[in-house]
Amino acid sequence: METKTTLIWTVDKNNPDQNVIDRAAQIIKNGGLVAFPTETVYGLGANGLDGTAVAGIYRAKGRPSDNPLILHVADFAMAEALSAGLPPVAGMLMDKFWPGPLTLVVPRANHIPGQVTGGLDTVGIRMPSHPVALALIKAAGVPIAAPSANRSGRPSPTRAAHVQADLQGRIDAILDGGPTGVGLESTVLDVSGEQPVILRPGGVTYEQLADLLPRVTIDPSILGKKLSRDQAPRSPGMKYTHYAPAAPLTLFEGEPARVVQAIARRAAEQLARGKKVGILAFEENAPYYPRGAVILTMGQQKNPATAANMLFALLRQFDRLKVEVILAEGLEPKGIGLAIMNRLRRAAGEIVQL
Repeated sequence: METKTTLIWTVDKNNPDQNVIDRAAQIIKNGGLVAFPTETVYGLGANGLDGTAVAGIYRAKGRPSDNPLILHVADFAMAEALSAGLPPVAGMLMDKFWPGPLTLVVPRANHIPGQVTGGLDTVGIRMPSHPVALALIKAAGVPIAAPSANRSGRPSPTRAAHVQADLQGRIDAILDGGPTGVGLESTVLDVSGEQPVILRPGGVTYEQLADLLPRVTIDPSILGKKLSRDQAPRSPGMKYTHYAPAAPLTLFEGEPARVVQAIARRAAEQLARGKKVGILAFEENAPYYPRGAVILTMGQQKNPATAANMLFALLRQFDRLKVEVILAEGLEPKGIGLAIMNRLRRAAGEIVQL
C-alpha cells in the first residue's frame, strides 16, 4: 500500500492539548486514520459513518473484512443514534460501566456502513474512559470506528511505540498518551438477543456482569472452541489468530506446581538444542527455571491485573529479544484471568494441559 507520513503528537493523557486534538479530529473528518490511547489498548480510528474511511482501517491492519469493528462514542445520545433500538438492559449497563471497558452489541441502525459490522445486523458500541479518546471523539463529532492499532494477528499495542512499530507509514497520525491502563481490550457483551452473552472477556469481568445479569453466559469460543471458516464472528477476537508474537508460543495450563515443572523440563530440552528460549512467568516461579532462558515476569499470581496490564508489552519484548520459542504459564480463568487466558490461548500454537 501507499506509504504515508505518519505524524506523532505527544499529549498529556489527563489534559490533552486541544489544538492537537482538533488537528487529529480534522484527519478523522477528512477520512483519515488516527491511532489514539484508550484505557484498554491503543485504537486505530476512522469516521465510523464513512465506509470508505473504515475500509482504510482494514487495509492498514491487513484485517479480514468479516471481522467487525467497535464504534466508540463520547455520550449516551451518540450511542442511542447508532442502534435500531437499545434493549432495556443496555441502559442499565451503560449507567453502571460507562465510560469504561465494556462494549455492548446491539441491533444496528440502518445508516451504519456494512464495513463496520462485517455484514451483521448488530453493532458493537462503547464509551471509553480515557480523556484523550473522549476528547478526540467529541472534537470529531462522529462515532469513531476503532480496532486495536496493530497489524492484524500481532499483540495489541499498549504504548505508542508499539503502534509506530506496526503501522508507521500506513496511517496518518498517532496520539501518544503514554501507556494504557487495563492492557487488554474491552469486554464485548451481546445484549441483542434474549440472553446476554459474553463474546470477548476483558476489563469488565464475568463475575461483575453476573452480579447484575444472572442469566449471562460465556460464548464457547472464549474457552477455545474455534469458529468454522463460514461462520461470521459476532465480535472482534472470536475467529482469527490474534495477539501472536513472532516466536511460537506454548501455553501450559493446570496445577501451578506441575506447570512450573513442565516448563522447566521443556526449557532445558530446548536450551540443550541450542534454542533461545523465552519464558513468560509469574515472579514467584522465575527462580525455578534454568539459567540461560530469557525470563520475563508479569507480576505475582495473586495480582492478575498486573499480568493483564503487562501481557502484550511482554510478548512484544520477546520479539525484540529475538527468542526462538516462548513457554508461558497459564493461570486460573476467573476474574480478569479469563481475559488473560483467552488472549494467551489465541496467541498459542500449542496448549499443554496438565
